[in-house]
Amino acid sequence: MKKISTYRRSSVIPLRMAFVMWLLFTYQFYSGHDLGFLGIYPRHLLGLIGVLVSPLVHGDVNHIMSNTVPLILLGAVLFHFYPLIARVVFVNSYLATGLLVWLFGREFFHIGASGVIYSLAFFLMLFGLFRKDKKSLLISIIVVVVYGGLVYGLMPNDPQTSWESHVFGAGVGTSLAFVFRNRARVD
Repeated sequence: MKKISTYRRSSVIPLRMAFVMWLLFTYQFYSGHDLGFLGIYPRHLLGLIGVLVSPLVHGDVNHIMSNTVPLILLGAVLFHFYPLIARVVFVNSYLATGLLVWLFGREFFHIGASGVIYSLAFFLMLFGLFRKDKKSLLISIIVVVVYGGLVYGLMPNDPQTSWESHVFGAGVGTSLAFVFRNRARVD
């Protein structure tokens, strides 16, 4: 019974974020109001609001569907296996990725949770390699097998896709994995 409550607890933050994403998407869908203006618009003061809001806004059903499951799964893995650093990693994945997109991204509205997803995925893929303990290495291998294809999203191929979010998310996740590699207790 204790394991079930641990699994539930590790999913709370990712599930809440996914719930808000779907709430905003449902509003957008039924009202006909496009919330894309809440995205990150690089180097414009009003575009800074997107650092907080853009991961919650999605353009269409395919966009939100492709972000929901990885966000929940990767977030749950992070919070379950690394509870002592999970909040810091999650918040930095969210905010640092958005801030880097605001500073260096192309001038258009960047929306969606993929930057956060890339950050979480790269953190989980590389943390085991940097840390070199068996549990973290196993988690890294599993995440690479399941989400290794994310590497292809680092290359610009569609002008409508914020590949900058992918690249900066991957960089933030990699940096966080390196920073926390020597932390004595992470679980």
